[in-house]
Amino acid sequence: MDFNIATIPGDGIGPEIVGSAIKVLEKIADKYNHTFNFTSYLAGGCAIDECGISLPTETIKGCLSSDSVLLGAVGGPKWDDPDAEDRPEKALLGLRKELEVFANLRPATIHKSLADACVLRKDIVSEGFDIMIVRELTGGIYFGDRGGGIEDDCNFAYDIEKYNEKEISRVVKLAFEIAMKRSKRLVSIDKANVLATSRLWRKVCSNLSINYKEVTYADMLVDNAAMQLIRKPSQFDVIVTSNMFGDILSDEASQVTGSIGLLPSASLGEGTRGLYEPIHGSAPDIAGQNKANPIATILSAAMMLKYSFNLIDEANDIENAVEKALDNGARTQDIASDGDKIIGTDEMTDKIIQYL
Repeated sequence: MDFNIATIPGDGIGPEIVGSAIKVLEKIADKYNHTFNFTSYLAGGCAIDECGISLPTETIKGCLSSDSVLLGAVGGPKWDDPDAEDRPEKALLGLRKELEVFANLRPATIHKSLADACVLRKDIVSEGFDIMIVRELTGGIYFGDRGGGIEDDCNFAYDIEKYNEKEISRVVKLAFEIAMKRSKRLVSIDKANVLATSRLWRKVCSNLSINYKEVTYADMLVDNAAMQLIRKPSQFDVIVTSNMFGDILSDEASQVTGSIGLLPSASLGEGTRGLYEPIHGSAPDIAGQNKANPIATILSAAMMLKYSFNLIDEANDIENAVEKALDNGARTQDIASDGDKIIGTDEMTDKIIQYL
């Protein structure tokens, strides 16, 4: 089979980790007789430097003409001026909008061989957990009206959260469908005791739950959810929540796994094309030093094979190879314990490829 993949290496460690994912995909292509055509595009800080804009038109056109998009990371101290009209992170919002992806899937799984890297007590980690967080991606406070001014001789600012039933329904329906393919448990997280948007969210979820009688459905307030993720992560299977809550909770969940460098993500819309990226940042402090953990990006590529290309065996092959590498002691610096031999980005990639 033949697939066109747009790659956006981005800033910091982005080029290194995307390069690792490409190597793994090339091995998969060779093993399963596929063809992956990779075309690289600019976005983020590097695009600002070269083109004067974080998301060039050429990048948008290239992504829209591709079968899917693999992104590294954007941003860094060089472009951190809060007063700048264009920032690297704006490219992410623009890509999501142009690709019409509205749901962000972020899995959080504990690897048994990395239990010592987890910040939780061993008796909690020993239960294991496998969580899929489904985050609404194109609505809410991140996309609402914002502004500020001076009132009564005092500066003020505001950000408005707004959701409609359609925005909520489409992401919640996807979460129910995912739950049906897993353990058939879904928790919707909101702040319905305070926010009007959350009360609408809860109403839509409740109405949709009638169509999924096999799924055990529950609502949970976000402050309680933040606590429960630490107290007993194994109680969760699929979580669905709003843009901002999902952003925060998925990062919390990433630390429970032991390292943010392990976690992939998929951003999906109505069609098969998706945007796939690790959930970590650009880590400019280690860029170009062969220290970055490539696993999150490699697993993002596996999610692309699964969700956009329906190549289930190939995706499982990558996931199993990562698991074997970890089980056999492969450790980049972010997941290493005392006494572990630390390897670099390239060596970790090579070990994963060996297990393929």
